[in-house]
Amino acid sequence: MADTDIGAGIRPGVGAGIGAQIRADGAGGGGTGGGRTVDLNADLGEGFGRWQLTDDDALLSVVTSANVACGFHAGDPATMRRVCDQAAARGVRIGAQVSYRDLAGFGRRAMDVPPAELAAEVAYQIGALDVFARAAGTAVAYVKPHGALYNRAVHDAEQAAAVVEGVLLAGRLPVLGLPGSQLLAAATGAGLDAVAEAFADRAYTSQGTLVPRREPGAVVGEPDEVVRRAVGIASGGGVTSADGTQVPVAARSLCVHGDTPGAAQLAVRVRQALAAAGLRVAAFA
Repeated sequence: MADTDIGAGIRPGVGAGIGAQIRADGAGGGGTGGGRTVDLNADLGEGFGRWQLTDDDALLSVVTSANVACGFHAGDPATMRRVCDQAAARGVRIGAQVSYRDLAGFGRRAMDVPPAELAAEVAYQIGALDVFARAAGTAVAYVKPHGALYNRAVHDAEQAAAVVEGVLLAGRLPVLGLPGSQLLAAATGAGLDAVAEAFADRAYTSQGTLVPRREPGAVVGEPDEVVRRAVGIASGGGVTSADGTQVPVAARSLCVHGDTPGAAQLAVRVRQALAAAGLRVAAFA
């Protein structure tokens, strides 16, 4: 599919300014990317009612894929519809960010959900978002678990299989997850496109997993370091873990968290740096 047109459909205000900034400063460059292509994704729609966590409008001017909350950890019908409308207008791919049913804990609390129940809840969330995506003239293009479910599906084969079963109930969609995870293994086994992603703003263990958020330094807060790590990962150079070990990370998509302070401007810097390094930024789905 074609690259996202960053200038298309941008409303006046912050989002428009960011889109113009990318066109002016990040249209391309030389660098050492070697013709690689990478997707840039962010978690969006993470609000509820009058409460809004993410700057959806600004981030949709930068990313190529939007992981939209489907109501179980955040998001409500009006928010889901609004984000789908905005994403479709800008050519940004819509992904269902499925979660354990945990609004109070933002989907970050460990839960034990029976596999059959989890599969049904995953399919339910995908279906709910797809209604709004189709009303906007597009469709859900992929699925990514959120928070505790994402981390659980790295090691837990049963929960990972339940997520994939839910995806299959909703359609044969690509699954976005951590490289080497049980989730991607289950997706591959089911004949789905298993898409490896990496995180520019999260710390890694020496085993290539994410440092738990409850531990100090789990989130990389220095913008220059986030940008450096993004280019290193996307260029095939891997990432330095929390203990100083160099960890290989092969990823087709990079995530910049929407709830990080200054997320929109940080995403702009990441996208500009990727272009300057000779990397093509385009959606995988």
